Amino acid sequence: MANIITIIRILCSIAILFCNALSPVFYTLYIIAGVSDMVDGYVARRTNTVSELGAKLDTIADFVFVVVCLIKLLPVLTIPSWLWIWFGVIALIKIINIISGLVVQKKFVAIHSIMNKIAGFLLFVFPLTLSFVELKYSAVVVCLFATFAAIQEGHFIRTKKVS
Repeated sequence: MANIITIIRILCSIAILFCNALSPVFYTLYIIAGVSDMVDGYVARRTNTVSELGAKLDTIADFVFVVVCLIKLLPVLTIPSWLWIWFGVIALIKIINIISGLVVQKKFVAIHSIMNKIAGFLLFVFPLTLSFVELKYSAVVVCLFATFAAIQEGHFIRTKKVS
């Protein structure tokens, strides 16, 4: 059941590609995909069906969702250059974390820490706030949490602590 919920997130993400950014259809699919991300892990734990396949599928679904959202949102948002630099720093930290996981633990490591979950939730809420909070203010909050989460993730990977 949990994997089916995760697959729904992938299908909703792909469907987002075919609708106008920030339209009612976009927001409906976006919310379904986001809620499925919050529910699939819970269902897997409650039904005792947590699996390595499910964890990998969840990571793939997260990646697809993020990439699709970037494809749809970046062309319609005016993002200041300092924010692009901050995005780049976060991405660099995440890339270093992936490489560290491969070197230190000899495998792809996906850390589902509380800070990563908070950063993910704030990132999910971010597009929903665009109509009433100026982008530069809401983006600072998201980036602060995402930066801290990425640094913490790197620490967990290098010290082999999993949260």
